[in-house]
Amino acid sequence: MLSKCRPPSISTVRFKIQLSYQPTLCQATQKHDRSLLPSQLTNSVTIPESTHFKDTQWDHSFCSRALKASAKLGFLQQGKQLHAHVIKLGLYSKLSLQNQILHFYVKCKEFDDTEKLLDEMLVRNIVTWNTMICGIVDCGCNFRLYFRRMLLDNVSLDHITLNGLLRACSELDDIEAGRQLHCFVLKLGFYLNCFVSSALVDLYGKCGLLENAKRVLDEVLCRDSVLWNVMVSCYALNRLPDNALEVFNLMRREGLKGDEFTFSSLLNSCGNLGSSEMRKQIHGLVVKQSFDLDVLVATSLVDTYAKNGNIDDACRVFDGMTTKNVVSWNTMIVGHGHYGDGKEAFRLLRDMLQRRFCPDEVTLASILSSSGSLSIICETVQVHACVIKSGVQAFTSIGNALINAYAKCGSIANALQCFSSVAEPDLVTWTSTISAYAFHGLPEESIKFFEEMLSQGVRPDPIAFLEVLSACSHGGLVSQGLHYFNSMVNEYQMVPDSEHYTCLVDLLSRAGLLDEASNVLALMPSAPGSDTFGAFIGACKVHGNMELANWAAEKLFEFEPSKPVNYALVSNMYASERRWFDVARLRKMMRDNCDYKVPGCSWTEIAGNIQTFVSSDKSHHQTADIYAMLETLSGIMEDDNISSAYNMFDCGLDGCMLECSG
Repeated sequence: MLSKCRPPSISTVRFKIQLSYQPTLCQATQKHDRSLLPSQLTNSVTIPESTHFKDTQWDHSFCSRALKASAKLGFLQQGKQLHAHVIKLGLYSKLSLQNQILHFYVKCKEFDDTEKLLDEMLVRNIVTWNTMICGIVDCGCNFRLYFRRMLLDNVSLDHITLNGLLRACSELDDIEAGRQLHCFVLKLGFYLNCFVSSALVDLYGKCGLLENAKRVLDEVLCRDSVLWNVMVSCYALNRLPDNALEVFNLMRREGLKGDEFTFSSLLNSCGNLGSSEMRKQIHGLVVKQSFDLDVLVATSLVDTYAKNGNIDDACRVFDGMTTKNVVSWNTMIVGHGHYGDGKEAFRLLRDMLQRRFCPDEVTLASILSSSGSLSIICETVQVHACVIKSGVQAFTSIGNALINAYAKCGSIANALQCFSSVAEPDLVTWTSTISAYAFHGLPEESIKFFEEMLSQGVRPDPIAFLEVLSACSHGGLVSQGLHYFNSMVNEYQMVPDSEHYTCLVDLLSRAGLLDEASNVLALMPSAPGSDTFGAFIGACKVHGNMELANWAAEKLFEFEPSKPVNYALVSNMYASERRWFDVARLRKMMRDNCDYKVPGCSWTEIAGNIQTFVSSDKSHHQTADIYAMLETLSGIMEDDNISSAYNMFDCGLDGCMLECSG
């Protein structure tokens, strides 16, 4: 009997299976909120082990609540059974329940069933079409078709419809459709509605049309805090902190003091451009209005201080936070990692774990970046274990970070294994692996991976070409390097930057093609940097062409006269030729033209601790033992007639020997 009554939107329904919400919340919810860990999911909501139909009073209200729960938690099979029972109990003719069923299928992204159900509905009201349009927008599908059908159905639009349509234009960056909808808004008289106007301001702001956004704001007579916040965030998004502050002042003149979203947007605009004075003023307002107790605003304060290099101020704000969340910890960890303080980043991770916060993919990716920068394999392996334990290894960003970390720690085998574990490698994944092979002096493998990437249909970007050119340069593969450089320019229509030209000059110079390399230097569209000239001068030194080396040195001092590294490079070249008068002249020029030179640094990991040294360093607690070992090694070298190596250590590379002796 049921098979004759039910509509064809459900392909198969078996009533022998009772409706039972047996899947754990972890299985159902993890795909909606991947930031939650399994341990959090199982403790957050309790679901009855079994729901028996015969014990439940089935009515309109119960079905509506059950369908909402199924849509929210993504219980597709249970929702389909509910659909079938609604038909069986004769409740299917109620339009409100049909809309709930439609909402369920949209949320579960069952578009075929959604389309069938929509076609079967004899009556469709504004809720029906809003469910379709807003749901399709959330799924990134074409909304125009349903909007046209809605108009043909002679259904009057409301503010929810227009907001959903404008949000779709904003996400798709479709400004032309947005302009047409703006005309529609004016025609229907919704331009005074704050809800619709906020969506219009957001659309124009995200498309960079700030004058249009401001005009929409000015047309609204009664503006609420949401509309003002959207305007402030538009200026912040477009990196215009002065305009954002001006809108904030206008907002205050209308009697609105701002909320946590207002101050977060203002602080983000300060963080992007480093407006120190503005940042201090906003911080004062935040404290005055007690918004520093809000975790969102406090995290924005930490972020803006960290982005501008004020790590001490960021730490003070972070330590003063009464409530912290994962985002707060991530902000501090990313800030320390960005400025090279990997040890502090690891300390923060330990504190985070001790306080029962579960790291997410952002935390672990940042920590992996720090461990790669420090080249500490032990910590990298531990973080990898934490990644597997947390269940975030499926994220592509985590796989990319693991590849980079293992490559920088010298473990190319582990890096390749991490590449193999990535289900769908993206451009960053391929580029990281190409770079790993190039970094370890394996140019043939690097080129092989580059060609495999091309065969997979992945379009390379300038960074990928830079890595394969670097591999060709270090491997002396001149013909392959020239091929890829020409392919980049001619086939992919990319404009090489200074780093690509540096690789090309280095490639030609290493092969002894100094005249060709000098021609590339002379024809570069932009002024060569110290790296480009440094590669050329080093090759001239190896091949004994001092004439071209002197020419490059003069050009280098002409372009960058205040960089100490340039003088040190040329001075070392003269020292190798025993031209001590020129060495002294270069040293004097460096003292006259340059500020204090930051000494070079080397480090090594011993028993899990990082030992850092600079040239002629005597601050280490084992300095006496280290220098005693240095003298022992020097004596051995003298006995073996390798005094040239001894001279190298005697000319300021004690730090490197300290690392070896440690």
